[in-house]
Amino acid sequence: MSQEHSSEVVYGATGGQKRGFFGRIALFIRQIIDELRKVVTPTRKELFKFTLVVLVFVLIVIGLVYGLDFVFSWMATQVFGIPT
Repeated sequence: MSQEHSSEVVYGATGGQKRGFFGRIALFIRQIIDELRKVVTPTRKELFKFTLVVLVFVLIVIGLVYGLDFVFSWMATQVFGIPT
C-alpha cells in the first residue's frame, strides 16, 4: 500500500475549481440569495407570541438587575456607612 499526498483541494460549492476575486464575490451573493429564499416569515400569531416572550424576558432581567443593585447598594451602605 502506497501513501500518496494529493495536491487536490476542494473549494466548497465550486466543485474543486478555484475562482477569482470577482467570482468569489458573485458566489457569495448567490449563496446569500439562496439562503434568503429559505427564510420563513412568521405568522401574526407567532410574531405576537415571540414579541411577548422577549418582553417578558426583558422584564425578568430588569427585575434581576434592579434586585442585585438594591442588594449591593444596601451592602455598601452597611459596610461603609452613609456619607454625611
